[in-house]
Amino acid sequence: MWGTHSFAICWKAMRKVFTSADEAVADIADGATIMLGGFGLCGIPENLIAAMVRRGARGLHTISNNMGVDGFGTGLMLEAGQIASHIGSYVGENRLMEKMVISGELNLTLVPQGTLAERIRAGGAGIPAFFTPTGVGTIVADGKETREFDGRNYIMERWLRADFALVKAWRGDTMGNLVYRKTARNFNPMMATAAKITIAEVEELVEPGVLKPDEIITPGIYVQRILQGANYEKRIERRTVTKTTTPSSETAATAGTPAPA
Repeated sequence: MWGTHSFAICWKAMRKVFTSADEAVADIADGATIMLGGFGLCGIPENLIAAMVRRGARGLHTISNNMGVDGFGTGLMLEAGQIASHIGSYVGENRLMEKMVISGELNLTLVPQGTLAERIRAGGAGIPAFFTPTGVGTIVADGKETREFDGRNYIMERWLRADFALVKAWRGDTMGNLVYRKTARNFNPMMATAAKITIAEVEELVEPGVLKPDEIITPGIYVQRILQGANYEKRIERRTVTKTTTPSSETAATAGTPAPA
């Protein structure tokens, strides 16, 4: 029969719910490889990113579709000098990153967006490599194996995996099951499967049984830690609106006139 000490150790190993983002990232050490979910500034783990900045781990290798923007998102980790290398597909909104890449302070690997998604999915599925036509005949293919299938050339791409995945979901339960909402269902689900430890922050944390089984996108087996986030800013990178024009007097005068029979 287990003693109290043995039970406490087992419970701690099985426990998934964390009271704070700082507690959830407390063991992420210098040099770790981290996947960060999100598309632009949509569906990013805001609380976990802020906790990582407070954590202060350095020499990190990040994998994310983009690097946030100056002063927000993953850009905060970059400004704190925590990131040594980055694999992503879009970095156009971060001036600091551009400066660091040009100066040689940051090692950047750009990957076509679809290929990036598939490399992460392959990592979660246990597929070490696959062939894709994307990038054939460009610098993307440099140094990679090329094969012909059915008369078309393909290049080999390797999977991507990480020590930790920091993801954001709309709702989750204490068992780690996750539901995403709209555009936030982007890189988050595949990243959740491709890391040794997946840490999820959710807007609403519920008890098991509340989530409908057919709504669950990431099964709890992939999630080792979960917490309820707070104070989400949910910024957007750039907003474009159409200028409102005042109808001309002629248009206004005839707007209610019925068409001829």
